[in-house]
Amino acid sequence: MATLRWGIASAGKISHDFATALRTLPANEHQMIAVAARQLSRAQDFANLHEIGKAYDDYEKLALDKDIDIVYVGTIHPQHFDVAMLMLEHGKHVLCEKSLTMNLKQATELIDYARSKKLFLMEAVWSRCFPVYDAIRKEIASGNIGDIHQVIASFGFGMPNIDRIITKELGGGTILDLGVYCLQFVCLAYDNEMPESIKASGVLNENGVDMSMSATLLYKGNRTATIVTQALVNLPNEAYICGTKGMIRVPSFWCPTTVDLPSGKLNFPLPPLKQKINFINSAGLSYEAAEARACILKGLIESPKMTHDTSLLLARLEDELRRQLDVVYPQDA
Repeated sequence: MATLRWGIASAGKISHDFATALRTLPANEHQMIAVAARQLSRAQDFANLHEIGKAYDDYEKLALDKDIDIVYVGTIHPQHFDVAMLMLEHGKHVLCEKSLTMNLKQATELIDYARSKKLFLMEAVWSRCFPVYDAIRKEIASGNIGDIHQVIASFGFGMPNIDRIITKELGGGTILDLGVYCLQFVCLAYDNEMPESIKASGVLNENGVDMSMSATLLYKGNRTATIVTQALVNLPNEAYICGTKGMIRVPSFWCPTTVDLPSGKLNFPLPPLKQKINFINSAGLSYEAAEARACILKGLIESPKMTHDTSLLLARLEDELRRQLDVVYPQDA
């Protein structure tokens, strides 16, 4: 399998950006075979725009397509589990948007099933595949910043009227949508350690989902992490790893092209795109697609950059934050 053959589940904004980014990669390595959406017209429009041969009005038709190796799941959170499971059941590898599922129970079931089928499954925390994150890992391992005692990450935008953020049925709230990025950054810095305690508070809207969340995570050895998410105002949207000898600063830490190290600033320009995109730095979605192919070629069922254990830890932490804020979804029943 020199060419990884992709199916795209959902014709929404993030899927558009993913398809656009995919076309920056060599055509002999990545090929888009089909797209599926709830409405055939949307799938057809998407297929025409991205020069994809087949358009389906049903995710099951995508799952049944024998020409597809891997499916990118770009649906809303509450659909992730069912769509990803459907693809795995039909022998497809899966790259699923974050948050992987709605809770730890679903994440565990999905990962266990992928493992049993020996299929590649990765939560699409694209951040982990950016060159900046390789530089961060290297800097931490070098000991240049000393012992880490504080991690800080804030992520928020004023978006009080965005349906997918404010509506419970759509998996709304900032913890699953934005908090996952803050948490993965903390987990990277503290090497997937489970904190000894978490204290969180926040503001819920009339639908019972969080519009803001602030949390302190305490780790053994006098180590702390502070994370903040917001849907009502813009935040600095930067992350810091603070050690006894120095500090790492990461602007736009969820999709960074620069990083400030004690030794100076590093820049990693993104590949140029042929079409307009919906979200900042979406060209970087190509990094996770390339990572998926590299792993599958090696016969891996998970990425060392974004492991199954990391996804399970994120789900466990997200569950705890939601529990403290009393954010409950139908899937938790």
